[in-house]
Amino acid sequence: MVSINPMTERRTSLDGVAIASLLLCCALWGLNHVATKLTLHDVPPLIQAGVRSLGAALLVALWARWRGLSLSPRNGTLGAGLLAGALFGLEFACIFIGLQFTTASRMVVFIYAAPFVVALGMPLVAKTERPSAVQLLGLAAALCGVTWAFAEGLTGGGDRQWLGDALGIAAALLWGGTTLVIRGSRLTGASPEQTLLYQLGVSGLLLVAASLAAGEVWPAPSSLGAQPLLLMAFQTVVVTFISYLLWFWLVRHYPATQVSSFTMLTPLFGLLAGVLLLGEPLTLRLAVACAAVVAGIALVNRPQR
Repeated sequence: MVSINPMTERRTSLDGVAIASLLLCCALWGLNHVATKLTLHDVPPLIQAGVRSLGAALLVALWARWRGLSLSPRNGTLGAGLLAGALFGLEFACIFIGLQFTTASRMVVFIYAAPFVVALGMPLVAKTERPSAVQLLGLAAALCGVTWAFAEGLTGGGDRQWLGDALGIAAALLWGGTTLVIRGSRLTGASPEQTLLYQLGVSGLLLVAASLAAGEVWPAPSSLGAQPLLLMAFQTVVVTFISYLLWFWLVRHYPATQVSSFTMLTPLFGLLAGVLLLGEPLTLRLAVACAAVVAGIALVNRPQR
């Protein structure tokens, strides 16, 4: 009789371990924007994003080596990997720069318009994956909510809040574009570790180069206090390395549709983290936009008959 390792068996439904892991991932992703905004007081945005990506890339490479996984680009993934990494880097440049002008709770709402970009662009990549009428309704609801929240930044927001909001929407477009590149190229058959390494390694190098070109002042590690160092470690190790690999593990071992539907909770966690930890205002428009994004993602991920 052959025994099956319970941690590698393919499951047909979510169990307690999966649900707890998904809740943890969504909470960490929502909290990450608060950590980024707090760190901006000590570490400039492009430096922060670049160091985070390079640090996590090193951890992914060590993890793959320990597991004996090949990360060689000889499988024909180099071109798509470089493109995905460049889009990934632009996405996080928009996020980190945008957080200088808008709140973390607003940013997380705008970023999670990305699944709708994927739903609209997927038919161009895979002809059989066309959104249904219900999914289109979800897209319309979420985009209306995001548009209404964005209008608030033009009228009642702080100085250049509209710019931060616009960069959040640009980040969502770039995130969706990265997903489409991965789905429509040889990366779709590559290991999760290789795909993640492309994104982290290429984006890290580009972000550091952009930081140098922009003349950002690199803080000396000795001049930083405990808080920014701990926040950078949290972003690099916990969020960018551990939670991403945990997410890939969940997608591999549980139904992808059920797993992806849990991302609808991330805007809620991000909104609550911004309000509770940073004292950011919870406006009616932002709450409605968050609810619209959550409802829209639920409809987009609704299983079709």
